[in-house]
Amino acid sequence: MVLALPEEVFGEVNPGDTAWMLAAAGLVLLMTPGLAFFYGGLARGKSVLNMMMMSFGSLATVSVVYVLWGFSMSFSDGITGNSDIAGIFANPFALFGSDQLTATAGTEDATTYVTAGMSIPAIVFLGFQLTFAVITVALISGALAERVKFSTWLIFTVLWSTIVYFPLSHMVWGGLVGGGGIMGGGEDGFAAWMFGSTDGEADVAPIDFAGGTVVHINAGMAALVLALIIGARSGFGRTAYRPHNIPFVMLGAALLWFGWFGFNAGSELAADMTAGLVWVNTTAATAAAIIGWLAVEIIRDKHATSVGAASGIVAGLVAITPACGSLTPVGSLILGVIAGALAALAIGLKNKFGYDDSLDVVGVHLVAGLWGTVGVGLLAKDVGLFWGGDYKQVVVQIVIAAFALVFTGVLTTLIALALKPLGWKISQEDEHNGIDEAEHAETAYELA
Repeated sequence: MVLALPEEVFGEVNPGDTAWMLAAAGLVLLMTPGLAFFYGGLARGKSVLNMMMMSFGSLATVSVVYVLWGFSMSFSDGITGNSDIAGIFANPFALFGSDQLTATAGTEDATTYVTAGMSIPAIVFLGFQLTFAVITVALISGALAERVKFSTWLIFTVLWSTIVYFPLSHMVWGGLVGGGGIMGGGEDGFAAWMFGSTDGEADVAPIDFAGGTVVHINAGMAALVLALIIGARSGFGRTAYRPHNIPFVMLGAALLWFGWFGFNAGSELAADMTAGLVWVNTTAATAAAIIGWLAVEIIRDKHATSVGAASGIVAGLVAITPACGSLTPVGSLILGVIAGALAALAIGLKNKFGYDDSLDVVGVHLVAGLWGTVGVGLLAKDVGLFWGGDYKQVVVQIVIAAFALVFTGVLTTLIALALKPLGWKISQEDEHNGIDEAEHAETAYELA
């Protein structure tokens, strides 16, 4: 396919930036198997394989659809110069299959580079963004442990990534490649509508460095909707669901933390000082979140648990994700300790309100993601309410968080209801005997 592209599409590739982004993409890809260990350890022994397969299934389906049409829906307008659809998503057919990204550097018959201002090939940017789509979908599975048909889950991953994730990633990140997006910092976005724009950019731009709205609020809200529509496990409220392998949980948390450096620092899209700041902020917030979570456990339960420490790691990583490029290290410590404490308190909401968020996706990802997205409006250096004395940034952050909640909530509800005729839940007998045996004809441990 030959595309007529503006001259500014072609630019210089920086080998150092490209090498770093390939490494970062590999780190983020590792997060999904890490999540499989984290979730698998939290599940019961008769459900661990299914729990891990939900992550690996997402890795399979979402990777395929991202190469075919996901990248095009997210970013093709900025690369090809075509218009997007009302600032919501780009043309899924403009770069369908992504073959157009593989031509020889510098030629004018393909979209070799993203923009002149970005120093990595578009195909590398695609690989990096693909890993984000995969982990976001996989995160949702933690709310559905032990009761959902694997075939229905796989169909859901394709529909949800297409209808919810790709449009939201375009709305927030489309401007990275010179495209549009109503939640971005362009003159057509929310922020410019509220507070005006100068020279084509919003005077107060939304901050979502690595995916507070796109990844964590998105996945957390979808998890809440599915937990409510699909319903609880048969023994919810009467059965003590204990993690079957806490070392798996700790291993998964370690792999997630390691991979998250690619997730956050890689989102700078260059090997520079900001990437270094992001690395430090990610570490600081995560460490502080462990302390925040364990402090709640000690005060409330008189024990500091290893599952709590692992969950605190995830809560801190979630909260710092949107804020990591805008905070100082001290601001990151403040954000992280509050995130850990809030998430530790929030996991009890499922018992109070009666929804079976099996592995606390809502309590950790939605709550910590909301706090990180709004907290950056309070703590961001120079522009935050507490650090810079301006209320506008926190207002913008609240608006984009609220929009993500509504957008994801409504569309996920429609998808979940549309799949009901296929059947979401396995039978109570299969659930009692174990979903691993029922859905996969396997067991993790041979106990006979």
